[in-house]
Amino acid sequence: MALTISVYHESFTLAEVFRISRGEKTAAEVIRVTVSDGHFTGQGESVPYGRYGESIESVTAELESVKGKLRYVEDHALLPDLLKAGSARNALDCAFWDLRAKISGKSVAELTELTLPEMCVTAQTISVDSVENMQASARKLAGAPVIKVKLDPEAVVEKIAAIHQVTPNSQLIVDANEGWSVDVLKAVADQLKACNVVLIEQPLPAAEDAALEGYECPIPLCADESCHTADNLETLRKRYQSVNIKLDKTGGLSEAIDLLQRARELGFTVMVGCMVGTSLAMAPAYLLCEGAEFVDLDGPLLIADDRPNGFSFSAGKMWQPSPFLWGVK
Repeated sequence: MALTISVYHESFTLAEVFRISRGEKTAAEVIRVTVSDGHFTGQGESVPYGRYGESIESVTAELESVKGKLRYVEDHALLPDLLKAGSARNALDCAFWDLRAKISGKSVAELTELTLPEMCVTAQTISVDSVENMQASARKLAGAPVIKVKLDPEAVVEKIAAIHQVTPNSQLIVDANEGWSVDVLKAVADQLKACNVVLIEQPLPAAEDAALEGYECPIPLCADESCHTADNLETLRKRYQSVNIKLDKTGGLSEAIDLLQRARELGFTVMVGCMVGTSLAMAPAYLLCEGAEFVDLDGPLLIADDRPNGFSFSAGKMWQPSPFLWGVK
């Protein structure tokens, strides 16, 4: 029987306003895709991202355009030829993996030969705000093993020092979301290292990160907006020591597996990251966590009400409960 592909726009209110250097949001606007063979149905989720020229409308149009070209489960292999790397391909790729698990009676972990973690430590995120508000947010997370801090160029050291003061044992990851200059980075790096910052994500705009070549930062630098697929890893080696793998950038789990393998071969450390989405978006990425030094899959914690049968979280740790919403037999 030919496949039926359905596309849905869904909105999830956030628990509180989420701010990064580029702006703020109060809801997670996601695309959910289902693929059915008439007996079994697989599902996947993605987050269209304006930074990459995506919108709910454009991603929906991409998905609608390929429906007639994907008639059978085996057509999963055609996705890289039909859709560019991005959130449209991500939702569809992950829906196909979920469907294949249900048809085969094997989990996606078994089908991909990936190790399903029993549990992993995930960073918990503090969004851009005043020094006082960011310290108050950090105080609520006191004891968390890893905290990710979104920062614009303003009061960088003051904010990190205030957070470190109330979470002295937490490792801190700073995410500038392309909002700094190389001069800002060089001015704050030593002081951030003294506050237990262990990683700085995407300090410069992707188009300007050639300025990082030759700079020996005291804190490892992680490529996020500069790293989508494995295609430009050789160039990134001159600028970064780590890469952030997000399925909405790679175009799904299939390409993410290739990116993880190639990044490890080239000596990068790896972060598995996410956009702000539900447990359905985190589930495929969770399979990559055994191969990563850092995990940032706290998207469901930012949402007021996650999907049913999603991840469980406690004290900075996450695990897949049973029953679970994706990728299982």
